[in-house]
Amino acid sequence: MEYRQLGASGLQIPVLSFGTATFGGGNDFFRAWGNTDVAEARRLVDICLEAGVTLFDTANVYSQGLAEEILSKALEGRRQEALISTKATFPMGDGPNDFGSSRLHLLKACEDSLRRLNTDHIDIYHLHGFDARTPVQETLRALDDLVQSGKVRYIACSNFSGWHLMKSLSVSERHGWARYVGHQVYYSLINREYEWELMPLGLDQGVGAIIWSPLAGGRLGGRYRRGQPAPADSRQQQGGGQGPDVPEELLFGIVDVLDELAQETEKTVAQVALNWLLQRPTVTNLVFGARNEEQLRQNLGAVGWNLTPEQVARLDAASNTPPIYPYWHQRNFPMLKSSVV
Repeated sequence: MEYRQLGASGLQIPVLSFGTATFGGGNDFFRAWGNTDVAEARRLVDICLEAGVTLFDTANVYSQGLAEEILSKALEGRRQEALISTKATFPMGDGPNDFGSSRLHLLKACEDSLRRLNTDHIDIYHLHGFDARTPVQETLRALDDLVQSGKVRYIACSNFSGWHLMKSLSVSERHGWARYVGHQVYYSLINREYEWELMPLGLDQGVGAIIWSPLAGGRLGGRYRRGQPAPADSRQQQGGGQGPDVPEELLFGIVDVLDELAQETEKTVAQVALNWLLQRPTVTNLVFGARNEEQLRQNLGAVGWNLTPEQVARLDAASNTPPIYPYWHQRNFPMLKSSVV
């Protein structure tokens, strides 16, 4: 397993992490992702640890805390071998303070996650989204307090806009508080908007990218085919969401190239799609899920090899989409004509 440094921190993390949104199946939405029980979770965690996948990604909102509880039981007796990433911000109740990034909510959310995870610290604590109601200073001071107390080792964010992240980094620097070292983002061959602003920001500011839904809700897993209905057991068909729609011609044009490269490399379509991501600037880690051992072992095959530059270029061309303003205009500036943009 390859390890990479997470942003401007000293933390080394594996390039693959195991996502636990499939654990529990606590409601209709998450049942569409999976309903892994404790016994199966232990088996999947065993395989991950054997392969060097030591980072486990979860969130308090996954099945309303059930995923955290199952992960805790799956790691029982082996907590010291693992890194745990969890998240807060999304609603955990119906009250006005049961969501967001206020001091009140974050401190309670962290304590609740620590209890469910049966641990005394969280290795990477994410804000699951940006709370525009709460002053950035309040949020970051609360997160810094959690770091200073030892309950959190590193902080990260997820789904921020460029100005959200840059303002937060500026406030942290001004006050000498803990800063975001990672940004969990939606990025894949069919959704490359991350490259327009957030990738250059991450390069400039030392913020590593942790990729969620690297296979675009399963659409890049090899089962979606031109002229055929979506698989009946797919997350999309069962109501689990998949991210924004994209033109079919774009999707299947990418799949055509993935098929070609899968034959050339003797890898699966999914492995090729994941390997492309691992060669992008700022990308530190891919979060992948698996409902069973077969899916897990297939995803593990995305590492230990690399597409050639020529093969990467073919996928770049197949997945290229025109950027919106001001990014298309900025790309005309001579010094910006690089692989980053």
